[in-house]
Amino acid sequence: MAESRRVLCWRHGQTQWNADKRFQGQSDIPLDDVGREQAQRAARLLAALRPDAVIASDLRRAADTAGYLSEATGLAVHTDKGLRERFGGPWEGLTTAEIRERWPEENARMEIPGGEPIEEVGERVAEAVERGLERVPEGGLLVAVGHGAALRAGINRMLGLPVEIRQALGPLGNCSWSVLGPLRVGGWRLLEHNASSLPEERILGDDR
Repeated sequence: MAESRRVLCWRHGQTQWNADKRFQGQSDIPLDDVGREQAQRAARLLAALRPDAVIASDLRRAADTAGYLSEATGLAVHTDKGLRERFGGPWEGLTTAEIRERWPEENARMEIPGGEPIEEVGERVAEAVERGLERVPEGGLLVAVGHGAALRAGINRMLGLPVEIRQALGPLGNCSWSVLGPLRVGGWRLLEHNASSLPEERILGDDR
């Protein structure tokens, strides 16, 4: 049977480090007050889509964001370390300006000294999504709650985009999401990106 399930990739709400423009990586930073409000609002919207399963990074900013959707839907949250943010090595905790000043060339290439290669991040996120899809019936929806850089890397991997053009896909804002659906010929296509509201049904169905 051809793939008929969809995947919604949802970034966690704001943290204080987000507000300070600090590289978080796998540092376990909690949501701030704004982030909690963002997550509550988004959860109410996403609950209307009637997801079938929710998976999340075990870092608390993502797990707590997913928790609001659990409260709104009654679904359990299944954590998966494969959805963690990219490990940032010496960049974690530093501001964007500090990183740019200390590692100008590496920053321009987004190559973190001692950090995790972005290709490996994309692979592990895509694998986590595949594990999550085992919980979803045909025609169902999986919500994967994670982090900006990791989710974007995973989406790029699922779409088959080469790493050289990974920046073609813009960033995900805090508590925004992207939706992937199946291609008729196999594989995935991007239905929405960096969304924070629900589209009318005709927008997602105008080319069927």
